[in-house]
Amino acid sequence: MSNRLSRRDVLAGGIGAGAFCLLPQLAAASENPQAHFGPAETFSFDALKARAEALAARPYAAPPVRAADVLETVDFDAHQQIRFRDDATLWGGEDQEPGVQFFHLGRYFKAPVKMHVVEDGKTRELLYSPDFFDMPDDHAARALPDDIGFAGFRVMAPGAKTDWLAVLGASYFRTSGPFNQYGLSARGVAVDTAASGPEEFPRFSEFFLERDGTGGLIVYALLDGPSLTGAYRIVSHAPNKGIVQDVDAALFTREAIEKLGVAPLTSMFWYSETNREDARDWRPEIHDSDGLAIWTGSGERIWRPLDNPPRVVTNAFLDTNPRGFGLMQRDRDFENYQDDGVFYDKRASVWVEPIGSWGEGSVQLVEIPTDDEIHDNIVAFWVPRAPVEAGQAFDFAYRLHWVADQPNPAPVARVVSTRIGMGGIPGQPRPPGVRKFAVDFEGPTLAGLDRDSGVEVIIEASRGAVSGAIAYPVVGTDRWRVIFDLEATGHEPVDLRMYVRHDDTALSETWIYQYFPTALA
Repeated sequence: MSNRLSRRDVLAGGIGAGAFCLLPQLAAASENPQAHFGPAETFSFDALKARAEALAARPYAAPPVRAADVLETVDFDAHQQIRFRDDATLWGGEDQEPGVQFFHLGRYFKAPVKMHVVEDGKTRELLYSPDFFDMPDDHAARALPDDIGFAGFRVMAPGAKTDWLAVLGASYFRTSGPFNQYGLSARGVAVDTAASGPEEFPRFSEFFLERDGTGGLIVYALLDGPSLTGAYRIVSHAPNKGIVQDVDAALFTREAIEKLGVAPLTSMFWYSETNREDARDWRPEIHDSDGLAIWTGSGERIWRPLDNPPRVVTNAFLDTNPRGFGLMQRDRDFENYQDDGVFYDKRASVWVEPIGSWGEGSVQLVEIPTDDEIHDNIVAFWVPRAPVEAGQAFDFAYRLHWVADQPNPAPVARVVSTRIGMGGIPGQPRPPGVRKFAVDFEGPTLAGLDRDSGVEVIIEASRGAVSGAIAYPVVGTDRWRVIFDLEATGHEPVDLRMYVRHDDTALSETWIYQYFPTALA
């Protein structure tokens, strides 16, 4: 697996003949706007898939990088000084149109991607021009060739003051979600993340942009990497309560792949109320996501609070035809973050809804130690059970919901907080190696019940001893709390699984946690 991903490294954040109409905003960028487009060609998603399949049959060729020495000098701060001209925005100017602007190359994005515009079944390449960008007169990027190319693109909100979709770096893309605040990212595919060998980062090498006529954007993308190729169709819409993307992915393998990650999500978790010992910053909590939620094929709802472990850890949740999974930000209380600069309380949750049958496999969660908020140290994805060999083809369809909370909420109580502290009884000697867990639930299935209603705590531990488990309503709130002690020593983690039930009926989702006994030592 590669080292942690730095946000500064990966995420900053008629023309001719045929069916093409004049793109008025691009016309303002040059006296001869037609010079910015290549010749028209027929286009279809099926044809793009055929290209990807043919590409997989050939040896991988790394993307060419020109003027690498100059690009190396365009660091994060210098890259921020390069501004795409508003009057060059593709399709901009109409309230419901998805105006598109483009990112410049720099130190962290040296390999160009080709950009194409699709209209009425025809496509033309949009050619790079320095005329599209403003930068200081003495900026290093002025020494680059006039055809150096683009790094990626972003989709602007009406008025072109903010954007709601950004595609930049490898196969990463992200949206601003329901609160207009960027956070975690999605990827086209993950290859050998936390596997026995190095992680591979296939990249989107070409994009084809098409308006869908309803204010949304269709992005077709060609993926290329040492082990596989792919063709993607991503349809993005920005409804009032979030952003929805329908993804169709056709993958073709060049080489055998140890771990193929489908619908990968990448996020950041430093600390929360759960792992307060890592709270070295003045802010109470710092995270883009606070848990992994899973809706299994059998209907079970699972909540796994995220952790900042002492070493790289991968957990696999076996399933068949999952109904959904996602990295969620459940805590929406500003008081728990106190950050009025990057607003962690407004970071989107992202829910993956599989379309069709995905068969047997596992939702896998990778957690990487971090000591700062600039590192994306959390990854979640689906891994098919069957081995992935060279020469195979896969088709996956899914819907990404960038929302405040997961769609299709569970009809049972859900976890709202997980806290860990010293075990034992206050005022008495604390037993060594014992930790107390306090897990709070909230939901309608617990309404009307009290301490005498016979609510049971069902709990399992992979090792160690659990004692004192009890569930009760928290006075003055709508919440219930489960309290228990765990006695465990050594360095190996303890896997915990717990839920509450009444009359043999589950009242809550299943809480799963991986505890490292040395964490609070």
